[in-house]
Amino acid sequence: MASEKMPSADDYLRYRGPVRVQGAAAKESSTTDQRLLANADDADWLHRDPWRVMRIQAEFVEGFGALAELPPAVTVFGSARITPDSPEYATGRELGAGLVRAGYAVITGGGPGAMEAANRGAKDADGLSVGLGIELPFEQGLNDWVDLGINFRYFFVRKTMFVKYAQAFVCLPGGFGTLDELFEALTLVQTHKVTRFPIVLLGSAFWGGLVDWIRGTLTERGMISPGDADLITVTDSVAEAIDIIVRADAAREREARASEVDPS
Repeated sequence: MASEKMPSADDYLRYRGPVRVQGAAAKESSTTDQRLLANADDADWLHRDPWRVMRIQAEFVEGFGALAELPPAVTVFGSARITPDSPEYATGRELGAGLVRAGYAVITGGGPGAMEAANRGAKDADGLSVGLGIELPFEQGLNDWVDLGINFRYFFVRKTMFVKYAQAFVCLPGGFGTLDELFEALTLVQTHKVTRFPIVLLGSAFWGGLVDWIRGTLTERGMISPGDADLITVTDSVAEAIDIIVRADAAREREARASEVDPS
């Protein structure tokens, strides 16, 4: 168990400030990220690069403030295009509920599809359901199953929150966004920026080809070390995915206790 007592959803309110909350503002035709990456200089002083640094800093501060007291949590990724009648949606819902019963809050990107399924499962089990959304044009806001909901302007700030406040990543079938987060996590673990951070892929039929390519092409051509492929676990079992996370958490706690006894 990650924690004997988790705060209830009622302990959290949707957060306001530079980090925007679902429904707090009308959608714009362009996003803050688009304007940041645009080559042309913006005549508006607020959108010039030196001032953007202040907005970025504020977004980090507000995100850290909103999530600082979050209990142990697991981040779940997956496609926004998964429909509620699909097997993947049912798996996501089962996963969200199972993580709560194991003592974790559930963090997702806050959108529809697989993200909604995991948030909904967490709510089914009376757990804490967190959605870290992103400002996108013509996209819906956070899903209805989110307790603590934050909409970020910048992808890189949001990514930091996904990793900083999670004990593990679980990836359901997904597209470019899911792959982006998966390889970001793999890079952080491979380079020892984070340790004992399980990365679990749910759905062998979907993920098998990618993992075969990693184990085959990347490893055989020397692009990664032989053991790097073992940073990923593929399973079709929600129970196994949760067990992997719980065991890694227990090992992390044992190491922490040992270091307190012998700080050398």
